[in-house]
Amino acid sequence: MSAVFDPQTFVARQGIYGMGGELRPSELFWRKHCQYLKDHGYTLRPRYQPNWRPSWLDNSRDWTICEDGLAVSGMLMDATRADGTLVMLKAIDPIRSPDEIPVGKLLSSEHLVSPRNHCVPHLEVLEPPEGSEKAFIVMPLLVRMEALPFKTVGEAVDFFCQIFEGLEFMHEHNIAHEDCKYNNIMADAHSLFDVPPHPFARYMKRDFSGKASPVASPTSKPIKYYLIDFDLSKEYPSGVPRLEEPPWGGDRTVPEHLLPDAPPCNPFPVDVYCLGNVVREHFLDGCNFAKAKKGFDFMRELIGDMTNPDPQNRPQMSEANSRLKAIVGGLSDWKLRSPIVEIGQRVKVTKLVRHWTIQLIRKVRGVPAIPKL
Repeated sequence: MSAVFDPQTFVARQGIYGMGGELRPSELFWRKHCQYLKDHGYTLRPRYQPNWRPSWLDNSRDWTICEDGLAVSGMLMDATRADGTLVMLKAIDPIRSPDEIPVGKLLSSEHLVSPRNHCVPHLEVLEPPEGSEKAFIVMPLLVRMEALPFKTVGEAVDFFCQIFEGLEFMHEHNIAHEDCKYNNIMADAHSLFDVPPHPFARYMKRDFSGKASPVASPTSKPIKYYLIDFDLSKEYPSGVPRLEEPPWGGDRTVPEHLLPDAPPCNPFPVDVYCLGNVVREHFLDGCNFAKAKKGFDFMRELIGDMTNPDPQNRPQMSEANSRLKAIVGGLSDWKLRSPIVEIGQRVKVTKLVRHWTIQLIRKVRGVPAIPKL
């Protein structure tokens, strides 16, 4: 017989988490708004339903390996739309973040529809319900970059081209991103998986039935990369000063922000620096979160200019993207099909043989070395 269970009291004390799968206090926000979201066509996972009964109470599984045992902190939550589409919800305070919704609406508007637009679309905005200060932005459910290791130089080049193009597009329309870092880039990559990865446990399948891993590559199934998170983004109409008080954003290495008594600075060259730093840290030099990779020296001069300590000497994004296109145009097909190998990594001969066998087959079949959407 099932044990008596009261979901209203199954809540961890503030600061004490992970003791038995209880809801965290911060998760109560989502349970509180569950019905409101459902009334607007968005269903949250079982954990956030008012009548939730943990699955592990009725079987022998440990709560730590159950999908509904996974706690989520923060103002992001996945949901299922009434038509079955998986989406991501972001709860924001429009008063504290006055630019995020207007900028998102502008970038998602009909007159900015373009293949060059790589800004995550805002599918809908739900106004704050009565008694709440939070509005909800509805976006496509995307996949984190960490779940998508690049296999070839060409796949990485496609990533560079798309993101350079996307930031150039924003700047063309007088919008600065102002937080252009690696974890603010995601991909519409569910086509690469047989079962979608869990949005908050990226190495697990959505239903926790096993590990999630791609069954296809971006070369065989091209994907689109998106810039996300417009919390700090701002539109600067003609004639409006392009100056902001530093620091801002997640990149703590921006030279303008590190000056003693740093004066207001232009966010557009900061964007250029931050995007260049993404490539520098994750491909050229490595960082705490990623190892340097072989074979990307062709990017070094451009990235060096984009990360120049003097913002006056950095290229604008239009120039940076134009230079990138010229660089890519000079790369050979074999270079683009080369495997990505971390510096210091030893690769088995059998793995290299398998890689080049796949690449030869793709070349014979006419599959482009740089994925094309």
